[in-house]
Amino acid sequence: QVHLVESGGGLVQPGGSLRLSCAASGSIFSINAMGWYRQAPGKQRELVALITSGGSTNYADSVKGRFTISRDNAKNTVYLQMNSLKPEDTAVYYCNTQAQVSSLVYLRNYWGQGTQVTVSS
Repeated sequence: QVHLVESGGGLVQPGGSLRLSCAASGSIFSINAMGWYRQAPGKQRELVALITSGGSTNYADSVKGRFTISRDNAKNTVYLQMNSLKPEDTAVYYCNTQAQVSSLVYLRNYWGQGTQVTVSS
């Protein structure tokens, strides 16, 4: 199975920056897309950013121009650089990977445990 571990969350002031990391490990045959989602209290989980194995990216409108997603395929790691943070960015951020554990199964989603990001003065 695929195990994801997020790190880099914390408390920052508005306008500050954080860099989240997510490393995938386990019985990984292949990884396609990797992404970041977030969920604030009382709200639905939403897609923040997505990156394909080829490097194509997609961002939520609310974070375009402020967040940058990247990946290191050799390390099976995805990053989220968050700049110009706003209080409304406060949420638990979850790493997601679209992966295969063997050539006999289709791609499926795996989730990390989440890391808290709090933006407050």
